Amino acid sequence: MAEPKKKGLWSGLIRRISNAQGTNRLEKQSPSRRASDGDVGSRRRRYERPELASTGSRRRPRRPDPRDSKGKGREQPNGHRYEPAPLSEWPPSGMSSEEELTLGHAMELVSRGVPAHKGHKRPIPHASEHYYGLFTTTAGNHGDEGDTVNQHNAMTQLTTLKIQGSGPPNFPWETLEQPSLAFGYGTLPGTITLNHWAGLFSAVPPLIGLRDPGFLPREVSLTQIFDRLKDLEGGLEDDDDDLLYRIYKRFLRDPDKVFNPHRTMERQIMDLVMCLSGSDWIDFSNPKNQVVTKYIYDNSPENQQQYHKFFYQLLLSLELELRINSRLHTDWAKERLIAQIPPKIQWNLALARRWRDFVRVEKYGETADQVKLRFKLRKRQVKMLKRFAQMMKWPNLHETLDELRERDAEGSLMPVSSHAMAFFSGLVLPGPTFPYLIMNSLIDIDPDEATDDLALLTHLHPHCGFQYRKGYTYWASTCIVGKVLAPTCLEVAGWVGPARPTSDLNRTQIARIRTKKPRHHMLTPEDVTSMSDRSDPLGPPSRVYPVRDYDLLTPDMDDIVDTIRIEQINLKTVPDKLDANPKWFDASIQFAIDGVSWPLHLTFDVSFISAWPCSDGPHPLFFDYVHTLRTVDEVVDILDWGKPIDKKRSTASIAVGGSKTTQHIDDGDEERVLVIQAFGNRDNEVLARAWCSHWGLSAVVADISRTCMACAIREAYAATLKVVILVEDQPGDAE
Repeated sequence: MAEPKKKGLWSGLIRRISNAQGTNRLEKQSPSRRASDGDVGSRRRRYERPELASTGSRRRPRRPDPRDSKGKGREQPNGHRYEPAPLSEWPPSGMSSEEELTLGHAMELVSRGVPAHKGHKRPIPHASEHYYGLFTTTAGNHGDEGDTVNQHNAMTQLTTLKIQGSGPPNFPWETLEQPSLAFGYGTLPGTITLNHWAGLFSAVPPLIGLRDPGFLPREVSLTQIFDRLKDLEGGLEDDDDDLLYRIYKRFLRDPDKVFNPHRTMERQIMDLVMCLSGSDWIDFSNPKNQVVTKYIYDNSPENQQQYHKFFYQLLLSLELELRINSRLHTDWAKERLIAQIPPKIQWNLALARRWRDFVRVEKYGETADQVKLRFKLRKRQVKMLKRFAQMMKWPNLHETLDELRERDAEGSLMPVSSHAMAFFSGLVLPGPTFPYLIMNSLIDIDPDEATDDLALLTHLHPHCGFQYRKGYTYWASTCIVGKVLAPTCLEVAGWVGPARPTSDLNRTQIARIRTKKPRHHMLTPEDVTSMSDRSDPLGPPSRVYPVRDYDLLTPDMDDIVDTIRIEQINLKTVPDKLDANPKWFDASIQFAIDGVSWPLHLTFDVSFISAWPCSDGPHPLFFDYVHTLRTVDEVVDILDWGKPIDKKRSTASIAVGGSKTTQHIDDGDEERVLVIQAFGNRDNEVLARAWCSHWGLSAVVADISRTCMACAIREAYAATLKVVILVEDQPGDAE
């Protein structure tokens, strides 16, 4: 078939799917320029040093083409040679502070190896222009490292799924779950990525039920369903129209079978979408339904109807998924169609993908108890759970691992619970469920009866943690207690632990933590699309770049505070939610700072962004990126950082721990970034994070051995954040 004809064919299908679902079509974009084209001004004002006023403004229309500048290592007109070596001083040796650099020279000295952050605003299919997704991409650091954790080491592979094609996604908008968890977990414990941070401010339309087209499938038996599931394990007969058309004789009804039978794959895809849009099917886009094995875990006669419905829906989803991904279709056609399929149907396709990758049918009959499935991922998942338990230092480790070995040998892992069945089978939908599936599998296999008190652990309560046997506490990565305590723990599979116990919980008990939304401003689409301009290492475009405009920041690595220790974790029951189960608590952490107790309340659910690594650092910082450097023991003297302040009032006092302390305000600049040196003991970083949660300030966390101070500050400006925490990662710190 000629490409133009195929293109028109698929365009017609996409148009009919959109019209059939009753969704809003996207309006055509006007020819006017977008924010990313330069129409939106920077949120950050540009300063001019008074001593530079005579040289003219740094603002210039556009920069010259970098390709016109000289390459690195070449001799410049002043006789200097610039080699790609890390800077140790500024200006570089042999250069005067009065010199002015061309664009090429400035890029060589200032921008080499600096991460370049770019924001993206993308429309959401089937939604009006008022809804959008926000994303970021970063390049320029001359390395393969990024701000994302290794998914294999972090055991997070099953939290994400690429919508189209196999392998890991190349861009965050390519995954079904949003914000994308393939680009979600940061490299440092308890952190997220810059992309995930931007994604939190996407404008996502509410879930709207699809118009029920009244397209009903045929009545079929469980044996007929599994007959076809078994056949599809060998693939789709996409080269035989007669075999493809059998779907109407077995499962669907062809409304035009007399005059215009639906023999083309395009018409069959349309009919399958219409059928799966019915209101009687399970809606897997609803978080309550995303532990899919709960529909098949119970194979008793009482659950026969639900069991039958699930597998019938799975079969139709598999028929649709295989037709869309037929080898007869071009990648362009597949991607275009997938992007237009409504979310409810996309979650069905995700279930079909998981089934096709990890599950096989061994035996089946007329009833559910005759069905026997083979799970290809089981051995890998057993090893993963064992490793997870060891890394979390599970209090009942030996007995639990013995039980795991026995059940694995007996083949009795699946009947443990629906969560264990999902985990060991790999039949896991992308999104927030996986961390709870792996933890609940560990809890359910543990023979200790005390784990019965942890039965209500669920992804529907993301701000939670629990204490087990008074030995350790464990916190979800989405919980503020976990985010703050993470530097002293490990973060694995979406869990932070083992953390210190607390006397405010029973020996074994779940705790839900009450928090408020952070008080910082919302990240707007204009903030995201102008990100590259606001975080440019060279500053505003200019004809020349004076050397004196930049400073080389080198924090004192020997200035280590060793007078801070965590004393205890305090959890106070929320009075107006005493009847809730699990119970709600307000959390605080008490520190000993130079012999004085300082409680900090974890009031706000802030985020910590893992800084991108840079190369060839440290890098010079343009003077417009205003900042203040403080050691971690000084932050408790700072109140309400980043909040607009009355300039007439430069200090304020507060009584804490029986003594009086004074906040320090530099100049009232609301865009000034506070840089906290938290080197040394990991309790220092916990204090810095707790201070951020106390005041409602999200922060960039930078490992100084991977990201220089200047690049961390620029990333804070890119994310419109006002706090940077500098740490130095040491092997074995979590131990």
